[in-house]
Amino acid sequence: MDIANKVALITGTRRIGSVVGVELARRGADIALGYNRSRQEAEAAASQIRSLGRKALPLQGDVSKAAEVRNLVSRVVSEFGRVDVLVNMASVYRAQPFEETTEQEWDDNLNVNLKSAFLCAQAVVPIMRGNGGGRIINFADWIAASRRPRYKGFVPYYVSKAGVIGLTEVLALELAPHQILVNAIAPGPILAPPDLTEEEDREVRKATPLGRWGGEIEIAKAVISLIETDFITGECIRVDGGRHVH
Repeated sequence: MDIANKVALITGTRRIGSVVGVELARRGADIALGYNRSRQEAEAAASQIRSLGRKALPLQGDVSKAAEVRNLVSRVVSEFGRVDVLVNMASVYRAQPFEETTEQEWDDNLNVNLKSAFLCAQAVVPIMRGNGGGRIINFADWIAASRRPRYKGFVPYYVSKAGVIGLTEVLALELAPHQILVNAIAPGPILAPPDLTEEEDREVRKATPLGRWGGEIEIAKAVISLIETDFITGECIRVDGGRHVH
């Protein structure tokens, strides 16, 4: 698929999502930026996109709720007339000991990380089908993509991200007849958390064969490649600097 003159809807536009939106705009796409609480980041990304001569539409919504997803997609279609690309980046990530994990925390992880990807895909597929095809890109995690947990304290997060991979595979099968390609990206050490200590930073670099953090642009490159491909579907691509082979 040629990115130029296409419309992409990105959910979760804080930090990495904003960079993805700007990079797609550089290649000629118009961008809808879905956010829940990160309005400032979405507005800043929209300003950058418009400075590149492309249209941008920041939209607030809770993508774990079907009614809000339907409203969000309806507004994108009303503004742009179509949706060609869906990038499901909305996510929550918190450490919590298993014994202390509440039902609400379990639901938050499953709803935001997994359910939202299902709801958004379900909402855009009729539009993509009417346009003759499209691309759906979900976001998993390098640990879930390795098919085994490595760190304690992330039970609902790991389960939700493993579910994203399963959703990606089954949607790829379901939607292939409509030329809608569905893939996932599994990020590794992309951005250092702001509260990371020097010692923790050294540990991450040491555990990553390439010896560094990737940076947001590496995720944008992966998204672009999965949009442009016409024959890859049902895949989960790890962008982790080789972390999974360490």
